[in-house]
Parts: sequence; structure tokens; C-alpha cells
Amino acid sequence: MAKPSYDDLSVFLAVDREGNFTRAAAKLGVSPSAVSQTIRGLEEQLGVRLLTRSTRSVTRTEAGDKLLARLAPMYDEMDMLLAEVSSLREKPAGTVRITADEIAIEQVLWPKLKKVLDDYPEITVELMTDYGLTDIVAERFDAGVRLGELIASDMIAVPIAPEMRMTVVAAPRYLDTHQKPTHPHDLTRHICINLRLPTHGGLFAWEFSENGQEFRIRVEGQLVFNSVGQILQATLDGYGLAQMPLCQVEPHLQNGTLVEVLQDWSEPFAGYHLYYPSRRQQTAAFRVVVEALRHHS
Repeated sequence: MAKPSYDDLSVFLAVDREGNFTRAAAKLGVSPSAVSQTIRGLEEQLGVRLLTRSTRSVTRTEAGDKLLARLAPMYDEMDMLLAEVSSLREKPAGTVRITADEIAIEQVLWPKLKKVLDDYPEITVELMTDYGLTDIVAERFDAGVRLGELIASDMIAVPIAPEMRMTVVAAPRYLDTHQKPTHPHDLTRHICINLRLPTHGGLFAWEFSENGQEFRIRVEGQLVFNSVGQILQATLDGYGLAQMPLCQVEPHLQNGTLVEVLQDWSEPFAGYHLYYPSRRQQTAAFRVVVEALRHHS
């Protein structure tokens, strides 16, 4: 036996609540004959009569009473659930999940999202640290944050930060005992602090540019970390050279605790972008987060 559909059972409830087919039809936006046909089909599916018809009204049979007693509370709960889910599109509430690397979270997302959390107490933001190109759809993220040049063309990309530049830095105490490098190839004779990418497991190659051509240098040293925060601290303590985003080390360059080298060998590149699928249905909470993060040049 085929199971009655949600729509057919909704028609039964409407007829019971309105008292006759005509008013139920008006409530549902269909013709009275369509309502009558639906009820007849429902009764045939179940093999019992649910309603007794008269010229002006309908009354429930014993089978109709039993069906209504179980069905009405379920449909009321379903209506409430659907209303709650639908309200997420209009009301800034619910969870927004974003995957990003450590620097993006520290330098871009957190400073901008603090105001969102203050202004919208019903919004929950989940930030997950990841250095890889996460499949945000498969992993059920609402959005990801990556450098602009790394984002797939089928994604919507929203700039959330200005252009970035990587720079090589060292503490003054390190440069007191080591000659300052003047060319990236000099780094092979220096103690450098490496970043091991948590997602891929490989060491991050230092990137430079000469006359518009990019090239990479593999460096060596005594320390390898999987966190840029740890690399920064080790660099401040004088344990070697490190290549880091300028935005992260700028305060230390200004107060003299770090010194920049090889400035002429790095060029700016596309900064962080928030990306998400073009087909994504956006909740009000997600739209609030996107606008809060958007970078206005």
C-alpha cells in the first residue's frame, strides 16, 4: 500500500479545522473539487472512511478521530520546526562555520568578528584552523578563507583583506652574529626556522620574486614548527631567520625587536578572500558575517 503524502494529510487536517470542503479549499488556495478528490484518494489508500459528508459540513468517523489524534500534534510540531528553520533566513541567528589558516583567523577574522558576536548574540561562529584547500561542501563548512590566487573559479570570492607581502625577518641578536643576507640564495648559509604545513606534512618553501618571476628556496635550520605563532616567538628569541606575513611582524619591526631583510625580493600578492559555493542558500547570519568581513579598499 502506498503511503499517504504530506500534502494529502495536510488537506485532511484543513478540512477538519475549517469544517467543510469549501472553506478548506479557500484556505489551501485550491478548488473544492480538488479537496474532495484528495480526501477520496486518501480514504482509498487507507481503506477506511475518514469523514462523513453532508451538504453543509463534514464530521469525522471513528477512523478519522484516531488519525487526527495522532496527526494533529505531529503536524503542529512540524509547522513549528519549519518556521524555525525558515526564520534562519530572515533572522541573524544560527551557526556559521568557516575554515581558515592560523594567520587569517588571528589577523583578519577575529578582529572583525568580535563586533558581530557583540551585536548578534544569537549568531555562533565556528572557526577551524586548516592550511589545506578544504572541500568546504563535503566538510559542511559555510565558507573558507584562502589567498585569492588559490580559490577555485566556480566559487564566489569576497576580498576580506588588502594585498599581502611575505618578508624575511630576524632578531637583532641573530644578526649581531650572522652576516645579513643580500640575496635569497644566501639563506642556504643561514639558520632558518621552518613551517611544516599541518595538512600536507611538507615544509613550506620560501617564495621570492625577481623581475616578475617567482622562485622558491628550501631552507634549513634547527627548528620546525607547525604554527606561525611559535615561529614568531622563536624568531624574536633569536633562533634564526623566518619568512612571515608582513602584517604579523609589522609591530615588531616598528619597535625594533625584529629586523627586515631581503625586502627587494618580495612582491605583494592577492590577500585573503572568503569563498563559498555560488549555489549556496544564504542565511541571514551568513550574510551578516560576509558583510562584516568584506574588505573595502
